[in-house]
Amino acid sequence: MTARNSFPDDDRPPPVRLALDRHTWKEMAHLLANLPVSIAGFIYVVVVVPTGVALSVTVIGLPWLAGGLAGARLLGKAERARARALLGVRIDEPSPLRGRSREERRARGTEGFFSWLWTGLKDPVGWRTALYEFIRLPWGILTFTITTVSFFLLWPVLPHIARGLTNADRAMVRGLLSPSDELESRIAELESDRGVVVDTAAADLRRIERDLHDGAQARLVALAMGLGLAKEKLLADPEAAASMVDEAHGEVKLALQELRDLARGIHPAVLTDRGLDAALSSVASRCTVPVKVDVELDERPAAAIEGIAYFTVSELLQNVSKHSGARMAGVEVWRTKDRLLIQVQDDGRGGARLDGGTGMSGLAERLGAVDGLFVLDSPVGGPTVVTAELPWRKRERERGAS
Repeated sequence: MTARNSFPDDDRPPPVRLALDRHTWKEMAHLLANLPVSIAGFIYVVVVVPTGVALSVTVIGLPWLAGGLAGARLLGKAERARARALLGVRIDEPSPLRGRSREERRARGTEGFFSWLWTGLKDPVGWRTALYEFIRLPWGILTFTITTVSFFLLWPVLPHIARGLTNADRAMVRGLLSPSDELESRIAELESDRGVVVDTAAADLRRIERDLHDGAQARLVALAMGLGLAKEKLLADPEAAASMVDEAHGEVKLALQELRDLARGIHPAVLTDRGLDAALSSVASRCTVPVKVDVELDERPAAAIEGIAYFTVSELLQNVSKHSGARMAGVEVWRTKDRLLIQVQDDGRGGARLDGGTGMSGLAERLGAVDGLFVLDSPVGGPTVVTAELPWRKRERERGAS
């Protein structure tokens, strides 16, 4: 985000007046504090950076330097706070350092340590703050001296001098302590999206594990026990053994059906073999209300995008079945330039919300994690229209052939 000034009116420093107002007093306080602050920052940098570089041939040099750059980040945070309080310059904090967490490093051992080390050494925020602190010492001496002399000898023009010197301070803070707008915001967005993807994948794995444990696995355990009993009765009571085998045969059919349903929930074969049109028609046939499906695509998108589109429509139609009270619904899928658009609508009671407990918020997060969009329009009384948008990516085999 753009660094901006917090002074009133037009968001710029007020015009300089010969009388000393509160803004001028704050600016003078900032200029006088420059000397002790710059001395502390300069000492920190010249101790940490050269020492880390000199010791880089040993095992402690690079970790020392990485830790020192992390400390420089804290100095930068303090300088931004000082500029905010005394100069009215408000600058967004840079994104956190994206190394592995302490738990991840502990779990991954040496690999986690080197990941943290490399992330710290290449941290641009830490290096820019170190540069800021290094060049500030002569400026701190200069501003302290000029402000002190002006206070006793040049009182009438002191507001002009303070404003000129602090404008240079503002420029340095913005130039070296501001996050790089586009890159920092994009990194933060991708970090958030990665968390959503990881959480979604973990939830899907737990669901699959639960379905296997409570469904097919339990049924197969009962089947094994039944066949064991049938084997024991095979000679002593052939009729009872045959009855047990018949029951086991039925259990096998049910277990296979449960496994097919589970596989369909992971990635349906019809989607892989025949694409979105056939797969969405299959989903629509299982909905409790009539659904009209209209898919207009000249080619198939990438498998990942196709899968997200399929499960998005699948979950939305489940919501139609469970919550809408609709008499009919419709699904439309089409491509516009480099975007895949999906629209699901029903004539139900409406009133759906992203925070309504129907999984809408989860869908919005999943689409956002792949640069997609999710728009919900559901007034009370209906109808409900959900529009989803995904980036269009070509399938790998098509890309390789072109």
